[in-house]
Amino acid sequence: MTSPAPLPDALREVRDRVATAPLGLATAGRDEARRAARAVVDQIDDYLLPRLRDLDAPLLTVVGGSTGAGKSTLVNSLVGAPVTASGVLRPTTRSPVLVCSPADAAAFAGDRVLPGLARVTGGPGGPGTLELVAHPAVPAGLALLDAPDVDSVVTANRDLAAQLLGAADLWVFVTTAARYADAVPWDVLRTAQERGTALAIVLDRVPPEAVAEVATDLSGMLGRAGLAAARLFVVEERAPSGGLLSEEQVAPLRDWLHALAADREQRAAVVRQTLTGALASLEERVARIAAAVEEQRTAGRELHAAAEAAYTGACEAVDEGVESGTLLRGEVLARWQEFVGAGEWMRSLQTRVGRLRDRLAAALTGRPSPTEDLTGALETGIAALLRAEADRAAERTVGAWRALPGGAALLAEDADALSRVSPDFPEAAAAQVRDWQGGVLDLVRDQGADRRTRARLLSWGVNGAGAVVMVAVFASTGGLTGGEVAVAGGTTAVGQRLLEAVLGDAAVRALADRAREDLRGRAAGLLRSEQERFDLRIADAAPAEDAAAGLRSAAAGLAGAVRAGR
Repeated sequence: MTSPAPLPDALREVRDRVATAPLGLATAGRDEARRAARAVVDQIDDYLLPRLRDLDAPLLTVVGGSTGAGKSTLVNSLVGAPVTASGVLRPTTRSPVLVCSPADAAAFAGDRVLPGLARVTGGPGGPGTLELVAHPAVPAGLALLDAPDVDSVVTANRDLAAQLLGAADLWVFVTTAARYADAVPWDVLRTAQERGTALAIVLDRVPPEAVAEVATDLSGMLGRAGLAAARLFVVEERAPSGGLLSEEQVAPLRDWLHALAADREQRAAVVRQTLTGALASLEERVARIAAAVEEQRTAGRELHAAAEAAYTGACEAVDEGVESGTLLRGEVLARWQEFVGAGEWMRSLQTRVGRLRDRLAAALTGRPSPTEDLTGALETGIAALLRAEADRAAERTVGAWRALPGGAALLAEDADALSRVSPDFPEAAAAQVRDWQGGVLDLVRDQGADRRTRARLLSWGVNGAGAVVMVAVFASTGGLTGGEVAVAGGTTAVGQRLLEAVLGDAAVRALADRAREDLRGRAAGLLRSEQERFDLRIADAAPAEDAAAGLRSAAAGLAGAVRAGR
């Protein structure tokens, strides 16, 4: 039995799997899954791996909450000095501020925790920075981090607030008497509950006469949410003095935090609670991401199936066009009549068959122009059929994708171009038809391999015989009108009988069948190449078949490492 990987290694495996989770299709759960994946990666990078490397590092206490709850004022009041900006302008906290004891400054100066944020000192930094403030009023073993608003109007601030809360050993969540029942605070508190994070709640700006009522109501809500163990601190509403809360207002919270800092066992218990809860939460969080990846996989299969159906239908339509004889209309029919001299010959078909044979032989050997005209008309007709069906398949695929999850976003600005054949398709189709015609001539040459047949064939001309075989491929008259049947059917049959006199009836039928199959294969290849335009878009965005299983396997490996205590 394979023993579990060490816990840090198992965490890194989960981190790498989640960081590369394929979530490229715009499905219903894609955006939420991306946020969840980002949160998992951030928490592993910012908290779990750093904390596992140093279980005795200072307790990181993140002070977070809603806009205008008084977070920065609370941090300043706990320290007893204006270490972080506060005021009426929103958002006040644009870049986070970490305040710690001078004795612990080195613990936060490097990238042990929150490695993605550059450290600055001496004043606020810009986006992507963490301002470090060392102050003697903060005891060793404790750090306070003033985070941006969880409901900031600035998306980057909201995202950063969520990241910082995920990096905390302890959350101090600040809300107010007016907003404690709002949805956003409870979304954050539910996240804390799901992750098992150590939590304290500060109910700020409570009118003195409403303290008992509001505190009781909030305590009940916390209990019903599974957060009864969270410490609740109530700060009565009073005008700050010099921008700071009074000693009486902040003493209970400050004393509790300082006691944690002073008591190594209590501090370790808080760290252990949050660390254990975060590790335990990962299996379910990764499972939800894996489910979103499966949703992506399903969407990718549906998109592929839509394209497959459209282009399979196009292949079938081309086959039908070949087998129905509809190509023997118009220009092709006229060139065929010229080729066999069908005008006066048709009027004397029954009495002058011998003469017709002579004329057909002459046509096959001595008049290249009608042969070229006929093969040219066939090339044009077949290429037009291929283009028409390829256009229809492209249009059907685009229409289907617009109605399927993820499809419209994959089309984006290219929908109009994708609803038609690709620019090089007409030339590719014409080239394939010419190659097919060349292949038919090769088949005819191969058929005349023995000396006697070769002599007969040379007397007729390979090109002329090949032209008859090409027409025989489309000789079924299912798609022709009465007059066209009389002309095309009659002339084709006689031309075929004359060729049978040279090669044998079985050989001619075999030639026509092989030529038809070759054309069918070439048409299918062309249409599959057109379908690849759509398939490549799916391949770039949709997950591999084993992507979700890889996520679940990594999560299971982590769970095993946690159980093994490694």
